[in-house]
Amino acid sequence: MASASGREGQPVHEGKVVNWLSKVFELNPAGLNWPRAVLFLDVALVPLVVFWAIGHEEYLLSAVFGVLFAGLADPGGGFGYRASHIAVFALIGAGLTALGFGIGGDAWGWLVLAAFAVTLVAGLAAAFGVRRFVTALLLNLWFIIALGLAFSFHHHARITSYTWAQVLAWAGGSALWIAVTFIWWLIRRREDRPQPVAELPGDTSRRKLTRPLIMFAAIRAVALAGTVALAFGLNLSHGYWMPIATMIAMKPSLEQSTLVAVQRLAGALIGAAAAALLLLLLIPANEHGLRLFAIERGLEVVALVLLMHGAAIRFWNYALYCAAIAAGVLILVDLPQPSNYGAEGYRVLWTLCGAGIGVLVMLLAGLLAKRTATAPPQPATQPA
Repeated sequence: MASASGREGQPVHEGKVVNWLSKVFELNPAGLNWPRAVLFLDVALVPLVVFWAIGHEEYLLSAVFGVLFAGLADPGGGFGYRASHIAVFALIGAGLTALGFGIGGDAWGWLVLAAFAVTLVAGLAAAFGVRRFVTALLLNLWFIIALGLAFSFHHHARITSYTWAQVLAWAGGSALWIAVTFIWWLIRRREDRPQPVAELPGDTSRRKLTRPLIMFAAIRAVALAGTVALAFGLNLSHGYWMPIATMIAMKPSLEQSTLVAVQRLAGALIGAAAAALLLLLLIPANEHGLRLFAIERGLEVVALVLLMHGAAIRFWNYALYCAAIAAGVLILVDLPQPSNYGAEGYRVLWTLCGAGIGVLVMLLAGLLAKRTATAPPQPATQPA
């Protein structure tokens, strides 16, 4: 009997695993957009060539994220409307860049406080519409990335990074996107254009700051501050991947959070393996001189091509998108220290921890919401 039940249970268990894998790697053909990806590559090549020329690749990521996030925040419409909104987005991002790189080498308590404040404000931005909430999340994500890069530069890579140069790189990337939209506006005979990423919500209708909305924003802020405290307080190697994974995993529903967390982890595993393999095969331990220079420049181009693929498949499959983005970013981050291959394992580990924390927080938040909703009303207080 036991063996029979075991044989019956095994297919059921395997079926659940296959069902989950099919969800994680489910493809949406309508989400594939190669023209958008090629546009991103064309624009991102500009800062790459600029930083090649001046020999300061440590500012490349700020410029690339400035271009990418400005494109995501582009609301579409007439050029004046688009330029003003992207400019406001770029200015806020520049302030967050200055804050992130400015305090990145300070005591970890300041990093926790700043992460809590920025995440709380980003969560409350939902009162101004779904579109502005998404834009605020982009700025929130960039702030955590900036904190992580600054902390890594100060404490691990020992790379001198000037805060205002990073701010200029971010602003330059955003300004580059405004210039591209202006040129395209002229080519299209000054006609209004839809937002470049049509899949993102465009709703700007305001809503009340209800108690559930405030609670969700506060829970996100506390959870992210907690992971920042773990990552930077314990001085974990590449620990900033933990709060990034936590923030991405926290979705309005537990099912969404779990699925996104698994997709994020799968993408991190694939991307880390691809980045480590490329660095290991293409940069031998004793390589130096002109050949090393040529290999590093080639890998930077490969990283941009991977990021281009990420832009193309973002809404095709999120796990594969995470893999492309992770591989591209890891190559750019690891080029200054290509022999540190164990770093990829740390990043996957912290991604797993961060995704797990995000899912756990949403589980607890769901249980709290159910308990609050089903709690019996309190009896009225009798007057004295």
